[in-house]
Amino acid sequence: MKIKILTIFPEMFESVMNSSILGRARAQGLIEVECIDIRPFSTLKHKNTDDYPFGGGAGMVMLAQPIYDAMQHAMGDDFHGRRIYMGPRGSTLTTAKARELAKEEELILLCGHYEGVDQRALDTCIDEEISIGDYILTGGELAAMVLTDCVARFIPGVLGSEDSPEEESFSDGLLEYPQYTRPREWNGMEVPEVLLSGNHAKIAQWRRLKSLQATKEHRPDLFEKAAITQKEKRLLEEMECSCEN
Repeated sequence: MKIKILTIFPEMFESVMNSSILGRARAQGLIEVECIDIRPFSTLKHKNTDDYPFGGGAGMVMLAQPIYDAMQHAMGDDFHGRRIYMGPRGSTLTTAKARELAKEEELILLCGHYEGVDQRALDTCIDEEISIGDYILTGGELAAMVLTDCVARFIPGVLGSEDSPEEESFSDGLLEYPQYTRPREWNGMEVPEVLLSGNHAKIAQWRRLKSLQATKEHRPDLFEKAAITQKEKRLLEEMECSCEN
């Protein structure tokens, strides 16, 4: 997959995109990430990318022209993918959305800044707007990093194990179960016996119930939407009663 990021701060991406899983994925050729500086595409003398908004108001708005020309450059002559604006009005980024985007050949992410982007640029250059949450950021760069990282995890080979993205939080609409590693006993606390049993069926059941329990406690909104069998409800109630006693 190719991901091109249109931004006025390309230097912000270097450390993130060259580190850890994303860095290895790029080195292996599993994902291509290119940051394109919008500033050189400005036709103004001082390469401005923003101006005061019509109608007044605080702050500056990014100009349509540099964004449009940068987008045309990013698309080239044979673009097959989706153009996304990282903005607060968009649909919220979810696991399902990340899985969907991972199937695209190419993504172009536009990072807004200041008080927003001239609507005409969005009307002519953007297929979809995505938000990473209901809060305010100084620009779309951090949001673009989050989306890139999230989508990359669903590209085959990036995580090394095909099972990894399906076992993590939100993959099935639930929070993840508790994880443990060596040593078996630490500071008087031991790893749950079931995880040492070697019984994969019992381990899977324990993890499922712990996942349900964590979701019910921390994200009741997600728990209400979860598909739970009658047996799981009964076992979950028994587990909760056991914890209380």
